[in-house]
Amino acid sequence: MARLGNYMLSADEEWHEAKEKASLENTWFTPQFVDLSVNNIARSFLCKSNLDSWSIQYKLPQENKNPRIVGIVMAGNIPLVGFHDLLCVFISGHKALIKPSSKDEKLVKHLAKKLIEWDPEIDTLIQFSERLKNCEAYIATGSNNSSRYFEYYFGKYPNIIRRNRTSVAILTGKEKNEVLEKLADDVYQYFGLGCRNVTKIYVPTGYDFVPLLAAFKKYNHLADHSKYRNNYDYHLAIHILNNRFYMSNNSIMLVEDVSVFSPISQLNFEYYEDKEQLISSLKIRTDLQCIIGNGFLDFGSAQSPSVTDYADGVDTLKFLASL
Repeated sequence: MARLGNYMLSADEEWHEAKEKASLENTWFTPQFVDLSVNNIARSFLCKSNLDSWSIQYKLPQENKNPRIVGIVMAGNIPLVGFHDLLCVFISGHKALIKPSSKDEKLVKHLAKKLIEWDPEIDTLIQFSERLKNCEAYIATGSNNSSRYFEYYFGKYPNIIRRNRTSVAILTGKEKNEVLEKLADDVYQYFGLGCRNVTKIYVPTGYDFVPLLAAFKKYNHLADHSKYRNNYDYHLAIHILNNRFYMSNNSIMLVEDVSVFSPISQLNFEYYEDKEQLISSLKIRTDLQCIIGNGFLDFGSAQSPSVTDYADGVDTLKFLASL
């Protein structure tokens, strides 16, 4: 895996072509965001020292003498979003049977192929299939809707089933411009499609939005992306027709809304008066992946998870080690 990390950071022509094909097949996967995901995986997940310090905590045996077949249903919202699950299954010595998303299959299949080239025995450990039959455990990532199907089909087996999640940020009104620009990364990267993207901000009553909208112009170039622009124009038209108040910098709309989930090109906001009360209410929610702000994750770090930052807060490697 450490060798794979070095490969992902290399200028290898075959790898470059795979990334290009991924961008052509899914226009949400711009070269900028493919490289962002690849670099984070290679540097944070696949660094040898990180792999050692991470895996040693689980006291995994040198050889898994009773490997299970683990079915993995991967999402396709951001590039290589399912790679961490594959990494966990591989590290635990189990066998991965993967159903990749049709929106994100080029990269993960290419990386698996490269591993098998280096060690043909890995062909028995990583395989792909459209149907996950005869698996002994499952890890499935999807929406609240698809999770009902996952529970129906996989419920009688050991499983991790993930649902819709998103992230929020708490602002004090004292943030400097460089901090607001880091918040822009949390909001805009991957077009806001990831569960770690900030889709709602909480601001104190009387908050001045002008500096925030100015800092967010850092990503105004995304408005040139046709799919993103179509979403922006659509939701803008809806707000105008409904005579609803909004603020904009021409690449994102700020709308006052109680929902923590917002559509692409929109950022919801809500005023607060008692910060401690707000924090207490957020901590008991089950649909939040990250909270950004003082005392929580740093601004600008949402899309840079470490190998120990498990989706939905469920320790995947602990689950696999217990099988």
